[in-house]
Amino acid sequence: MKSNASSHWQQLTREGLWSNNPALVQLLGLCPLLAVSTSVVNALGLALATLMVMVAASTTISLIRHQVPSAVRLPAFVMVIAAFVTCAELLMAAYAYPLYQVLGIFIPLIVTNCAILGRADAFASRQPVLPAAIDGFMMGLGFGAVLILLGALRELLGQGTLFSDMALLFGSAAAGWQLTIADDYQFLFFVLPPGAFFVAGMLIALKNVLDQRQRSRASPVVAPRTERRVRVTGTIK
Repeated sequence: MKSNASSHWQQLTREGLWSNNPALVQLLGLCPLLAVSTSVVNALGLALATLMVMVAASTTISLIRHQVPSAVRLPAFVMVIAAFVTCAELLMAAYAYPLYQVLGIFIPLIVTNCAILGRADAFASRQPVLPAAIDGFMMGLGFGAVLILLGALRELLGQGTLFSDMALLFGSAAAGWQLTIADDYQFLFFVLPPGAFFVAGMLIALKNVLDQRQRSRASPVVAPRTERRVRVTGTIK
């Protein structure tokens, strides 16, 4: 039983972080993924808010899955997600108000993130609380990891810096966290929306290449079939 449970948790982890990643495989939530990922701090703020909503919504939906009629299932799930998005928005407004002003409408728009609603309907509404919570955490972590990686690449390629303006999230203690890779460098293409599409496409292509190599290594090598011709003499009766 322990080995089965362990393999189940490992499968949920692998699906959330890699094989069924919401951003790289399901291609859900691309609007905030591309719009907000102009820097690491913006991406990290939205990633934390999305992770919180995803875990809380998946857990709650699993708890009420037997009480919600199928006719109003999706509206009820949206109401649950909206409640936790409101909590995340109020928390960010209270403790990271400068970042809250920068992210703007994209915090309330977490309600419309198809990655959260789709996973809640496909998994959380059919599973017990613990698997639903772990799945929500791993899916949110996978989405947030891609969001932060995209933000880091766009900030580095577009401005030549990393971790700029981290004080928006962590306060004055993070004022000196900025790493300047190139002075007086700016490449607006990567800061603008076309750059977001380009970098996201490169990440998706890289994942597909790595998956293809892994499948090639895992598949057994079949030796080429050799044919031999044998000359037969005599008569056949």
